[in-house]
Amino acid sequence: MKKLLSILLLAAISVSVFTGCAKSGAASSAAAASTAQSTAAAKKIVIGASPTPHAIILKEAAKLLKEKGYDLEIREFSDYVLPNTALESKDLDANYFQHQPYLDEFNKENGTKIVSAGSIHYEPFGIYAGKTKALADLKDGATIAVPNDTSNEARALLLLQDQGLIKLKDGTGITATQKDIAENPKNLKFTEIEAAQLVRTLPDVDLAVINGNYALEGSLKVTDALAVEANDSLAAATYANIIAVREGDESREDIKALIEVLKSDEIKTFITNTFNGAVVPVK
Repeated sequence: MKKLLSILLLAAISVSVFTGCAKSGAASSAAAASTAQSTAAAKKIVIGASPTPHAIILKEAAKLLKEKGYDLEIREFSDYVLPNTALESKDLDANYFQHQPYLDEFNKENGTKIVSAGSIHYEPFGIYAGKTKALADLKDGATIAVPNDTSNEARALLLLQDQGLIKLKDGTGITATQKDIAENPKNLKFTEIEAAQLVRTLPDVDLAVINGNYALEGSLKVTDALAVEANDSLAAATYANIIAVREGDESREDIKALIEVLKSDEIKTFITNTFNGAVVPVK
């Protein structure tokens, strides 16, 4: 009888130990799974971008980021406001569509704290023909469409000045507005249009000064332009397109990996070969 009780007690202890080990093992497995999921989530970078050329460049960069252990999720935006509001609200980790003067203006107007993590490329602004097919044929009182946001309108005015069509007040630079036009010998009229709509206005105006990305989206080539910004112009040095992040996130490892890939020789070559001068990688 005593022997039977001993056997039953030993069996009970064995079951208890086995059950405890099983629970411990299950807990360890659950913890490991949770850690793995957390790690996977941390390695995904969500970035907002204009469709052209930014999203195209990012799709190529995604291949290189994959090799570094990061998945790049690209969300496309068709305007210049939502990518920043989505970034500020933490729906995005970064965005790629704007230059520093535009970002500075956006921060000032909206009280946001978005910063540049790195400059990637430059898109030459161009003057494109509408009803008037050559700059020399521009008549008195002709209408020119320009972007309606402050930073890009200044850029358009600087390009028009470079072509001798207007003259801005001395000392006027990237903050120029129509009020800074000192000389307008042809009495040109300026129509302010949302940048994304400029290509569509071409049939209704004599000329339009168009952002590089929207010209590309509208199937315009840089070679179609009647004039473009010079690579050594004030604009070229000022209006490089950037990767924007929330202040403090520029030192994150995933963001640094993104910048490293976008500045790599592979991506610079891709940009040069794909866009034929309409998009120029930053050195």
